Amino acid sequence: MNTLSPTATKHGVLYALSAFTLWGLAPIYFKSLALVPPTEILLHRVVWSVLFLFFILTLKHQLHTIVRFIANKKLLGMLALSSCLIATNWLIFIWAINNNMLIEASLGYYINPLVNILFGFLFLKEVPTRAQKVAIVLVFGAVGFEVYTLGSLPIVSLALAFSFGSYALIRKKVAIPSLPGLYIETVLLFPVALGYLAVLTYQHTSAFSFSFDTPTTWLLMLAGPVTVAPLLAFASAASRLRLSTIGYFQYLAPTINLLLAVLVYNEPLLQGKIITFSLIWTALLLVSLESYYRRKQTKDS
Repeated sequence: MNTLSPTATKHGVLYALSAFTLWGLAPIYFKSLALVPPTEILLHRVVWSVLFLFFILTLKHQLHTIVRFIANKKLLGMLALSSCLIATNWLIFIWAINNNMLIEASLGYYINPLVNILFGFLFLKEVPTRAQKVAIVLVFGAVGFEVYTLGSLPIVSLALAFSFGSYALIRKKVAIPSLPGLYIETVLLFPVALGYLAVLTYQHTSAFSFSFDTPTTWLLMLAGPVTVAPLLAFASAASRLRLSTIGYFQYLAPTINLLLAVLVYNEPLLQGKIITFSLIWTALLLVSLESYYRRKQTKDS
């Protein structure tokens, strides 16, 4: 069993904190583009991510590895599906932020780890533990409570949780590193995104200015780094920390999202929503505590 040095662990923790903090603060960036349609923001996110990832992969001397992956038709088909799922997730997230539904978005990312457990059971034959079964029941209870109190499903939350859960499931089945994988996914979306932006430019309805004289233009160009930077930090953390350790950081992003929604953007946190969050937090606490004690028993044995 490989042991990690204290220095590597320390750096890994810093990278993990950076990754999840950046994901948590991302709504600030998207709020600054509130006057731009979510679809156009998504298109720029794809285009500038391709260019930024090309630069990063070239810098890391990993660009040549792409050829090996794109030659595999089955893998390319899986990545085409995952690219549609991540684009859908991005679009819903951007739309939610710019329609003052950041609380709903944060709830979705709290639910996501529990969706992963459910998908592991349904599709990967991973037998859930007792605590995980209770957690899944609590999630269904939380959703049922939302339906009862609001009279409708928390569609934004569920769409975010299940789209990203489906994305993670496909990427788990595809043997490809995160950065080359994301590059191929965005490259597959690139022609559509570029073509759509060309149409918007021709129709003079695009928020992007080729004179580069507006703050909005520069902000749209930042969509690449905003997308890729936390992923780079996460990849660095993953190479220095155990996956179980990284799992404890994953709740940081939706927590920051929730705090931004309530304290900065004045979204109302109604009593019913507090009960929903409490049920989800209880489910996550059960899973986390069980994971901690299981790892401790394994270490002591």
